[in-house]
Formats: sequence, structure tokens, C-alpha cells
Amino acid sequence: MVAGLLAGCVQPGGATLPPQDSAAEVLRAAAPAGDALTSRAAALNFLTVVQRVEPVAESYCRAQHLAQRCDFQIVIDDRPHQPANAFQTVDKAGRPIIAFSLALIADARNADEIAFVLGHEAAHHILGHIPKQAQSAMSGAMMAGILAAASGAGQDEVQQAQKLGAGLATRQFSKEYELQADAVGAEIAYHAGYDPVRGTGFFDRLPDPGDQFLGTHPANRQRKALVAAVVAKLRGV
Repeated sequence: MVAGLLAGCVQPGGATLPPQDSAAEVLRAAAPAGDALTSRAAALNFLTVVQRVEPVAESYCRAQHLAQRCDFQIVIDDRPHQPANAFQTVDKAGRPIIAFSLALIADARNADEIAFVLGHEAAHHILGHIPKQAQSAMSGAMMAGILAAASGAGQDEVQQAQKLGAGLATRQFSKEYELQADAVGAEIAYHAGYDPVRGTGFFDRLPDPGDQFLGTHPANRQRKALVAAVVAKLRGV
């Protein structure tokens, strides 16, 4: 399914590659001056990573005995004008879905970056972050609503307080969840044969969310340091 989606979504562009180049040769070749890969290399990059990382993620998921379903479906978000992004969700039947935007696939500089992102998103499902966030939001909204009503607030004010309480409760744990997903995602990528430390290179191309008041993500340097520590432990350093 991923191959079909990719074939229908990724358009040729950039420098062309000789037809005799193998996928392995393309993936080993570094992008010139740290630029993004060619369209063909980016496509091979993504497909190769999915084939190697998905079974490792599913095996890790089953070993944890936390998620009800571990049969990940990897899809491409081909909606136009979407930013470089990946996200995890579940379908109506509860199957975990991991979606990559075309912009993210095209922006990756190497296979390690895609592998780390895929491991990170899989970790959100493995660790049950979506239901935990929903529960936190519900509890925050309930508490804020009770406090607002007790202070004599009207219905509209109570509803506003509930929205604010839900948002604040979600943000309270979002950074912690991101770091947890980074750690588990690094393990998954590592055991699939990739270098998670190199994979965190995309943080260097992103604005630092750690500088934002009430931000939902940790500082980039904190995330890179955590992944480096996880990999060092895995390597026995």
C-alpha cells in the first residue's frame, strides 16, 4: 500500500540518477552540501526505511503489552501544501496509523532521519500517548469547569474555563511524552540498523520549540542529548 501511494504521489524532479544505480548506492550517497535528496533517492529512502523499521516497531509494540493493536499502517499524507510533518493516529477500528507528509519525505537528508521519525511516531502508539492525552484533557476540563462554576461563573465562562483547562492539562504532559517517544523511537531505529543520533539532524533545521512559552515540545538540544544518551547505552559506551 505504501509503494502504491508513493508511486502515485511523488513526482519526478531534481537531478536525475543513472538507471544502473542501485537503491543501496543511492541511499549511501550523501546529499551535496547537506541539501535534500533527489526525488528518486527520497522515494527509495522512505520505502527502504519502512520495510526495515515497521517490523521492528511492531515487534517492540507486542513485547510491551500496552497497545491493543500493533499492526501499523504507514501512509503518505499527499494533501497539497502540507508542511514537513509526521503524525500518529488510529482509524475507526483502532489500527495505528503513521502518516508522513510528502514535504517531510523530500526534506530528509538521509535514511536515519526517516527511521528516527518513524520510530518516534510508533512510540507514541506503543506508549499509549493518545488515550493518555485524551484522559488528561478530560480531567483538566472537568476540574476547571467545577472551579469556574463554584466561583459563580456563567455557562459561557464555564465552557471557556473547560477549554482552557483541557489545553493546559494536555500541555502539562506533552513535553514528557515527546521525550519518551524520542527514547523509544531511538531504540526502534537503532535495532532496525539505523543511527538515531544522525537521525536527529533534522532538529538542526527546525525552529527551537523550547523557546516558546507553554510550548508542547522540548528544546531541540534536550531531545538530541537524550537520543545520544540512549544510543550510547545501547552501544555499551
